[in-house]
Formats: sequence, C-alpha cells, structure tokens
Amino acid sequence: MMIVRVSYRVPPEPGGKERHVECLTREQLNRGHEVVLAFRRGKVVPEGAKVLATTPTTLSRALSAKSDVLAFAAEVGRALRSCRTPDLVHLHGDHMEASILGPVCRRLGLPLVLTVHAALSRRHHRFASMALRNVDAFIALGSATADDLVRRGVDPRRIHIASSGLDLRAITSLPQTSSGQQPGLVVSVGSLEPMKNHALLIDAFHVLRATRPELRLVIVGDGPEMNRLRGLAGEGNGVELPGQLPREEVYRLMRRAQAFVLASRRLEGKGEGVPTAALEALALGTPVIVSSDATLDPVIQDREAYRTFTSGSVDQLVAVLGAVLGDEKTRRRMSVLGARAAAALDWPAVADRFEEWYGMALGTGRGGGR
Repeated sequence: MMIVRVSYRVPPEPGGKERHVECLTREQLNRGHEVVLAFRRGKVVPEGAKVLATTPTTLSRALSAKSDVLAFAAEVGRALRSCRTPDLVHLHGDHMEASILGPVCRRLGLPLVLTVHAALSRRHHRFASMALRNVDAFIALGSATADDLVRRGVDPRRIHIASSGLDLRAITSLPQTSSGQQPGLVVSVGSLEPMKNHALLIDAFHVLRATRPELRLVIVGDGPEMNRLRGLAGEGNGVELPGQLPREEVYRLMRRAQAFVLASRRLEGKGEGVPTAALEALALGTPVIVSSDATLDPVIQDREAYRTFTSGSVDQLVAVLGAVLGDEKTRRRMSVLGARAAAALDWPAVADRFEEWYGMALGTGRGGGR
C-alpha cells in the first residue's frame, strides 16, 4: 500500500502527535508499505520513507497571511496532483487541513483518513462541520475527541476511537535501577503552555509541601509559559523545570517518580486527546493522576489503574495526589494495573487496528469505487 502521511510537524518538534507520526510511519515501513511524508516543520524522516516535495503556490501565499497550516495544506494539495497515485492519504490534524485537502482528495479520487489527536476547537463550528464532510474515515484519539467529531455532524460509524501506540520495547528495555521509586518525587511531562495547566499542579504541590517538605516536583518540557512557571515555582521550593530532555532520560525520571500528574484543561481553542506521556508513565509502572479533561477513556478501561480529579480544582488535586503519595499499597496496585493496561498499546498492535480501519476508507471511500 502507498500511504501519503500529512502532518504539519514531525520530530524533533516536541509533542505526542509528532512522535505518533514518526512511530506509525516506521511501523508501516517495517510491514512493507510505501510511506510518503508531507510536513512543514521538523526533519526526522524514518529510514525508507520518502518526502513529498511542496512548493509555494498562489493559493498558499494568499492563505499564509491567515494561517500557515492552511498554506501548508494548499501546498500539499498541489503536490498530490503530481504525485504517483497513492492508495490513501492519511492526515494528522483537524478541520483546518481537511478544509483544503478534503476537496482535493475528492477531485483526485483519493480516500482521506483523518487522525484527530486532540479535542477540537470550540470555535468555527459550522466551518468545521463543512470541512469534515470530505473525510472518508476518522481515527479519534480518545472518547472526548470522538464526541467533538459527532457534535460536528460526523457519523459515529465512520469514527474509530483509538490510542497512540507505545514503544514498549524501548520502555521495557530500560535498565532497572536498584534505588526504585524516589520518595516524594512527582513528575509531569508536557509542553509549557496554558492548556497543560502546569500552574495548577505547582499550586497544589506548594500546598502539599507545606506539610511534606521532602516532596520534589519536576516538570519536563519547554514552551511559552517557562518564565511564568518559574516565577510560580519560586526559588528553593522543590520545583524543577529542566526544559526538554532526551526521551530515555524522561523515561528514567518517570520510573523513579511516586506519581505522574497531568493537570490539563479544556480551552476554547484546544484540548487533550489521550496524552501519550500518561500512557508511557503507566507502562513504566508509575502511578498516574490526570485531570477530568485529560481522561484516558476508553483506551484504559480499568479505572483502578489511574486516578482522576476534576479539572481546575486545586483542592481535588491536593486530595488525590496526597492520598496516592501517602499510601504505598495503593501505589503498588496502581503500578501493576497500569503496566498491565498499557501492555495492549504496543505499536504493532495499534498499527494493526489502524490498518483494519483503513479498509473502511478503501472499501467505501472514493478510492473504492463509490
């Protein structure tokens, strides 16, 4: 099968979607598929993948003043016209790119699969509904994302609810340390942006540390809120913001933690899908706590494998995190259940399910003779 994969960003640009694109591409190449990548930012191209050459067009120049994402989609659409006919186009994005690529794929008779990695913007509801009409099949990462698609008129039968895969080989091959979990260590991983709501976690941490001075919080990531979060953290108050770290170092840090916390919130223009970092923490055996806006449903069906708190509530986060940190038996149980639940998310298994879903686009989409 020849797949054209479209993603505005790829590694080393940070983020779960970027790693998803890289890992899925590598897995499909290993299966003998031909994968052509189209991207704007980044440079990591898995060995064996080809790159779709794009050039500015009259339309993309006009669109660039409004959105570089739209301009990128226009350039990809133009390049598809001269590309050897693929079996399908797999877009990783949302209604923005689909508004351009959907009509192009329709004219060319190419099935279009769209993976939506996060909750959709609450703005431009009508525009999104129209843009999504030209997509043959959807992969929604998480139930909240699927619900957003349905609210925009997508037939639920065209939506496959899934998770990003995990590189369990890299996780399980990580050398065990004799020291085990470090008492009082709390870790979070994610871009330093308002949606991740790291400020709430810092506030909750300060409340807990007032009576537990041994606690330590490490927030891994980079982004526009770095200076603000450093100000909230204060000097000598147990909060560390080391920036972006190599993946293996992140895994070692998460494995040593007594709790992994993700305090994400839903904003008007952005929300979580199924956060890869939380799934990786589960696979590493680290107790996981997420906000209600970063739910792992329905990917992790065992609700005892992790804990949740109401998004935006400092008091609830203090209560849940304090209870987990203060109960070794609970942490051990969460560790076992979390690792067991994540075992089904290895990339080969996830890629199997994605390729089965491709059959919907190929069988009922424009490439299937509809």
